[in-house]
Amino acid sequence: MKKMSVILVGLFATSVYADECDINIEATAAMAYNTKEITVKKSCEEVTLNFKVNGTLPKAVMGHNVVITKKPDMDAVLKDGIAAGLNSNYVKAKDARVVVATNVIGGGESTSVKFKSTVFNTNEPYVFVCSFPGHSSVMKGNVKFN
Repeated sequence: MKKMSVILVGLFATSVYADECDINIEATAAMAYNTKEITVKKSCEEVTLNFKVNGTLPKAVMGHNVVITKKPDMDAVLKDGIAAGLNSNYVKAKDARVVVATNVIGGGESTSVKFKSTVFNTNEPYVFVCSFPGHSSVMKGNVKFN
C-alpha cells in the first residue's frame, strides 16, 4: 500500500506541474484575446501554448494565431508576416525574431505548440500578437516571466 501511495503522489505532482506549464489563450468572437498577459514559468523546461478560436468564421476570413516576439521586433515581424501570406500563417519562414508561433486557425478550431522556456532572454520585453492582417492593433498582450 505504501508503494501505491508514492506512485499516486508522483502522478498527481506530475499532473499539477504539467498544468503549470500550460498557457491557454482563446480568441473571442469580438476579435480579441481573452487575456492581455501570459506568464511563462522559468521552472518549466517545456511549455505548451494551447490556442482556441471561438466563433464560426473560417481562417481565410477571420483567422487568428499567436506569435511571440521581442517587443521591439513586433512591427517588423508583422510586416514580414503579411508579405508571407496565409499559407505561411502570416509568419515569415525561418524568422529568427519569432520565438513561438501557432498556425492560423478559424472559428471552432484549436492548436497547440510546445517550446522550451529557455528560448527567452527574460531581461527583455516580449509580446504576443495575432499576425493576421489588421488584427495586431487590438489582439496583443505582454509576456511575463515567473
